[in-house]
Amino acid sequence: MSPTVCDVIGDRVVAQLPPVLVVTGVAREARIATGSSVETICSGGAPARLREILRERPAPACRAVVSFGVAGGLDPDLNPGDIVLATKVTADAAEWVADSSLLATLHRALQVDPRLRVVQAPLAGVDLALVDASSKRVAYEMHGAAAVDMESHIAAEYAARHGLPFAAIRVVCDPATRGLPPLVTSALKPDGAISLAGVFGSLARQPGQIVDLIRLSRDASRAFKSLGCVPLNWAPLFA
Repeated sequence: MSPTVCDVIGDRVVAQLPPVLVVTGVAREARIATGSSVETICSGGAPARLREILRERPAPACRAVVSFGVAGGLDPDLNPGDIVLATKVTADAAEWVADSSLLATLHRALQVDPRLRVVQAPLAGVDLALVDASSKRVAYEMHGAAAVDMESHIAAEYAARHGLPFAAIRVVCDPATRGLPPLVTSALKPDGAISLAGVFGSLARQPGQIVDLIRLSRDASRAFKSLGCVPLNWAPLFA
């Protein structure tokens, strides 16, 4: 079907708007998030680097900020592949509330796909990965958050500082009852791509991680499958 005049005009209007800024942690997340009128930022798993990127970025130069990617589960009822739409993000004593209109719009869009389990709940933000189940349990008791990641609190703070609407879409990867192998701390390059040298170097030093790595790979496969099902027609959602 050929586009109507209204479709063409609508596309041109959206193209002239500032982009949606999508904040991710790894390169695979950024590739999934790419779309029309979108600018992606990838931290490479380094919160300090993300803060520096955002400090140097012209402001406002975007019309909304979205944290997008996988997360560690804190709520024991959540499984790998479950999607958390943040109602708010907490970090230490700070708290940022998600934009209610964006939250409602995203929830409606996700409800279309019956394969997806979606919950609306708080997220916790940390600067250091929670690599064991006991740390996750403490964070759950402290924040009451469903999941945790290392980008959402920084993205939310940036949005609040510039008066921009904020939303976060995070998919549970490692559940609350499982920790992460030590190699995750050296598994990423600065651009967010997987560092094979870092992974194999860590395995050489601690070969016992292989069992946890296989389990993490299975969890990540489920998480990214759900992430890839998120409808990312950003332009009409955030027009």
